[in-house]
Amino acid sequence: MKKVMKWLSSGLGFEKQSKYVNEYFFRANMRASIYMSVVVIVLEIWMIIRLTNTIITNHLQDNFMHYFEKYYINYIILLVSGIMMLVFSLRYIRGKTNNHGVGQCIKWIFTFVCIYFGIKISMNDYAKGEQILTFLTMELFSMCLLTWKPLAAFIISGGSYLYFFIRINDMVAVNTGEVGTTLATQINFFTMWISTMMVCVANYNNTRLQALKDENLEQINAYLSKISVEDELTGIHNMVYFRSEAEKVLHYVITDKENILFLFFDIENFKSYNEKYGFQAGNELLIKIAHMIEEAFTGSLVSRFSDDHFVVLTSVEGAQNKVGQLSGEIKKLQKEVHLELKCGAYKPADDKADISQACDRARFACNSIKKHYDRTLRYYDKSLEDKFQLKQYIVNNIDTAIENGYIKVFYQPVVNTEDSSICGLEALARWQDPNYGLLPPGAFIEILEEYRQIYKLDLCMVESVCRDYRESVESGEPFVPVSLNFSRLDFELCDIVGSLCEIVEKYNVPKEFIDIEITESALTDQQDFLPNAIKSLRSFGYKVWLDDFGSGYSSLNVLKDYHFDVLKIDMKFLTGFDSNEKTRPILENIVDLTKQLKMVSLTEGVETKEQFDFLSHIGCNRAQGYLFSKPVPIEKLREKIAAGELRVSKEYMH
Repeated sequence: MKKVMKWLSSGLGFEKQSKYVNEYFFRANMRASIYMSVVVIVLEIWMIIRLTNTIITNHLQDNFMHYFEKYYINYIILLVSGIMMLVFSLRYIRGKTNNHGVGQCIKWIFTFVCIYFGIKISMNDYAKGEQILTFLTMELFSMCLLTWKPLAAFIISGGSYLYFFIRINDMVAVNTGEVGTTLATQINFFTMWISTMMVCVANYNNTRLQALKDENLEQINAYLSKISVEDELTGIHNMVYFRSEAEKVLHYVITDKENILFLFFDIENFKSYNEKYGFQAGNELLIKIAHMIEEAFTGSLVSRFSDDHFVVLTSVEGAQNKVGQLSGEIKKLQKEVHLELKCGAYKPADDKADISQACDRARFACNSIKKHYDRTLRYYDKSLEDKFQLKQYIVNNIDTAIENGYIKVFYQPVVNTEDSSICGLEALARWQDPNYGLLPPGAFIEILEEYRQIYKLDLCMVESVCRDYRESVESGEPFVPVSLNFSRLDFELCDIVGSLCEIVEKYNVPKEFIDIEITESALTDQQDFLPNAIKSLRSFGYKVWLDDFGSGYSSLNVLKDYHFDVLKIDMKFLTGFDSNEKTRPILENIVDLTKQLKMVSLTEGVETKEQFDFLSHIGCNRAQGYLFSKPVPIEKLREKIAAGELRVSKEYMH
């Protein structure tokens, strides 16, 4: 019922229209008025000329006043109103005026003059026994070419039809010789009025629907235009706008190229803020910070880069002070979560700077001081340039490195605490590069993760380990189970489980010789694919380890929600082993917990005999660390075993 009432309300013109729809109606009427007024003006000039010619030809000059009062005055009034309507409509369409009040007034005057003219002429015609076509023409002309709200149309047409009917009903009909209209005339008259109203209502609703359609299209176009240059969340400019405008700034003749500075801002600990207070509060914080940066750098180019990152193109002068003040203001916004503003700055060496590269370098400078709470701003300099070049080199050459065998597997032994024999190995990647020499994992792992290329490295490691197993078996060398580190991104970027199975089958490696390590931090992202992947790995016969236990805040939840075969205790627990009295009871309780959960315990970072003896005493199953061996190539590992420095567990000896 409500829908029907709403439909009737809008269809009959009672619903309030938007400014756009009202403007659409007004403009449509002004366009129609141009055609109407031109026709009226031409007709009235023709009627005046025709009447004048008749008077002159028939020598009726003596009755001029009679014709003037009866005809000329009506022609002139209609002609003047038509000229007024035409002049205003043309001025409006050309943008010379936008006075709706004056336009509506002239439109009403023009309409009433047209109808009045139709009534006057048709009354004369009716008295002579002729058709009332002038009235009907003017009625349709003014009520149907122009668009009226149904209520206004009802009042105007109803009033004019009624008035005209009353007038002719008091007259003697030529065809009957009696006063009043015939029944047929009354029926025809009423039918004509109904037809006029139906056309008015249909015309109004067609125009309204087209206006709403155009309004919707305008809104969509406006929205698309807005989001093309504006960040949807914060309301400041986005990177599309930034790149476009920054390009222009760098090429302006008047731009002082020596004073240009790119800034990259990162809100440190924003993720923790989001997790603690929710995304709504996080979004509100981002909006506030975005406008704080925009206000601090008024007149500069400010945009949201992504997430909690922002970029600014500004002048060198005063930038450092502004960053410092902004950092202080942002610290005031923090609650229980410590918020820290980090800023990287890059000054282009010449005016041919690439915008994306400039932002990337400023970002690189910013990332270099993350977790350094004593620093807010870092300029991109020569030392960072070298690191940046290495970063670009790694991203660009990972495929070449894998293809040419530059990625090497280094093995670090895992020993049994009962007899100190090797019961496992951890496979660690090293990059033996012809230009940079031996690169440690810290030089390329995070970069490959950042650029989502890490899966290539991890698949290469799986292939190398399986190849080493096959070569060892065929040459009669002992080989123990190897654990491989998988990144969270591996499960997201490729079918890592399927690829693992294919490679293992290719080299005919028993499943019990391949273990998979997954870091605790990877499980805090609550991605749906990780629980399924872990279940899949275990169903195929692989053991799954929880790596770096204790490095995050959700360790107990992870143990509750997932099933692991081995718990690898983070090396940080052994830091301060001799001086921190809390270390030993914590380790003892963790080991007891693994026993209750039927898991194997392994502690990494073991460097002293005292640490190893303690772990053995509390029942920790396995240990790993420099006390036994650093990560070494498989050839070096075999040499140590041959020299008696390391001993392989009996169960893996041929």
